[in-house]
Amino acid sequence: MSLLKDKAMLIQEKLEQRILHGLACEWEDAIGILNSQDRDKLRKPSFSLRDMKDKWGYWSSEKNEICLSRNLVLKHSWDAVREILLHEMAHQFTEQALGGHDESPHGQKFKRACYLLRANPKASGNYKPLDERVLHDSSSPDDKIMLRVKKLMALAQSQNRHEAEAAMAKAHEFIAKYNIDLLSRDEDRNFISVFVGNPALRHFREEYHLANLLQDFYFVHAIWVSAYVLEKGKRGNVLEISGTTQNIKIASYVHDIIKHYIDLQWHKYNKDKILNRYRKTDFAVGVIEGFRSKLKLKTKKGERIKEKFGLIKIEDPLLKKHIKYKYPHTATVRSKYSREDRKVLSDGIGIGKELVISKGITEKKTGRRLLIE
Repeated sequence: MSLLKDKAMLIQEKLEQRILHGLACEWEDAIGILNSQDRDKLRKPSFSLRDMKDKWGYWSSEKNEICLSRNLVLKHSWDAVREILLHEMAHQFTEQALGGHDESPHGQKFKRACYLLRANPKASGNYKPLDERVLHDSSSPDDKIMLRVKKLMALAQSQNRHEAEAAMAKAHEFIAKYNIDLLSRDEDRNFISVFVGNPALRHFREEYHLANLLQDFYFVHAIWVSAYVLEKGKRGNVLEISGTTQNIKIASYVHDIIKHYIDLQWHKYNKDKILNRYRKTDFAVGVIEGFRSKLKLKTKKGERIKEKFGLIKIEDPLLKKHIKYKYPHTATVRSKYSREDRKVLSDGIGIGKELVISKGITEKKTGRRLLIE
């Protein structure tokens, strides 16, 4: 028994070492947004993990150290960890770059530091981590958009194909109407950003197609950002989406549903064919593009008509402004890929046209975010 316990302790120790390395990498990445003068004022801190009950982390000026909760880093998503890290970095920046030693912990200089680092000034104390706050929380009774979408997606589970597709179409129509109404009102709105999928050193072509679909039809902004890949101990990238809380929940849900659908349909399709991973990419791209064709506006005989699944693509100027603030320097990268199998792609398109987005469940054991309960 002691050998098993020792082995478990060794595994956790190695994991925590890798997490600490990840925090150091994220710190280096985060200060890149600062100007050179401000970066030079910061001393790279040491990082530590501790058991804490009443806070998620803290900054120690005496030790030049950022300490995070062991519970946070072991039980929550990496974007939630990074949100707390940025908050503690803002405390460091307040002291070392803005001279805020005599100011209250969350005073004006701290708020300035949060602005410059793109940190959340609220992410401390008993504040809920990002994954709980956004993706795993049940909607409140006042959240009419989410309650309405859930009801419609529940109807989309109907065994009657016509009824299921009609319910999905109604859900998408309601989402579009909500966003059009939102844009018509000249008022501020809060935007959040979350990871969808997992950070990785490499992403397959279908993941980029899926990111484009979310951005084109689900009222979020999608961008690939640098993120630490815990399993590899290296920096990779991950898809991050930004938008209102309601749109983030819906887009994250659609992302996971489509990936689950692709895996399920590929297993059936490839059962007797035994095709390689590249062909799965062709199939997956086909599925995504087939589903996209149900969402697009079509042009027929010179007239713009809206099919029963049509969504209107609109841009939120405030979201665009938020993204420009958060990511002032972005680049477009085009990658090359090997020749695709047109037959497999075409088969995927046909299967994608059969996809119906309906209500699902949260798979807590696997951590999959099928979040509309």
